[in-house]
Amino acid sequence: MGTLRAKTIEPATGSTLTLGASGDTVTVSSDSIKTNTFKDAGGNTLFTSDGAGTLSSVNSGLAGGGGPVLISTHTASGASSVDITSGIDSTYDEYMFVFTDIGPATDGAEFQFQVNAATASGFNETMTTTFFRAIHDEADSTTGLAYSAAKDQAQGTSYQSITDNIGNGSDESCAGILHLFSPSNTTYVTHFYSRVNAYDGADYTFDNYAAGYINVTSAIDEISFKMDSGNFDGVIQMYGIK
Repeated sequence: MGTLRAKTIEPATGSTLTLGASGDTVTVSSDSIKTNTFKDAGGNTLFTSDGAGTLSSVNSGLAGGGGPVLISTHTASGASSVDITSGIDSTYDEYMFVFTDIGPATDGAEFQFQVNAATASGFNETMTTTFFRAIHDEADSTTGLAYSAAKDQAQGTSYQSITDNIGNGSDESCAGILHLFSPSNTTYVTHFYSRVNAYDGADYTFDNYAAGYINVTSAIDEISFKMDSGNFDGVIQMYGIK
């Protein structure tokens, strides 16, 4: 068998290049195939990549109907806020936000979030929330589990804290997850809960729990994250769950 070597092979006419005939097996010995949109033989899109690894148009057969699907990744570097203004819609029943190595510039800052209802602006929707935490210090001298009334809201419109104090040392940060349920529903309020662990500036681990509901029945389509003081670094990933 001969060998054909070429850098580019294009179809003689049209824009479709066919390798093999019906019933044939086409073997690709390379360790990778590079393209941004993958389709099956019927022309159905299996998934599309933006060239940087972020997937969209993921076929439901691949997504499996229940697992998290990465929608977008947002990297903060000295940012005053990360505002996610697209991708929250009726496609998914639940949206999950994963925080990795969120480090504040200001020692003792708190990580917070707020949302916008569709067509609204300002990130100031009405919330009723609750907050408690468990703590333990490095010296093994102090432990505790307590409700934090200073961090709850009763029909408030402020950003909601999902951590207590985070240190700004080189090895100090927070990490965790926020779940937002059925944000496109226009009958019921939108519920959320979060669990975020923080390295406190006084050398404690703070296991922070926040939950509540956004007391509007309009669809929620935007979300904002920031510190209560100063800028921050870190990565926020948004996933959709059917």
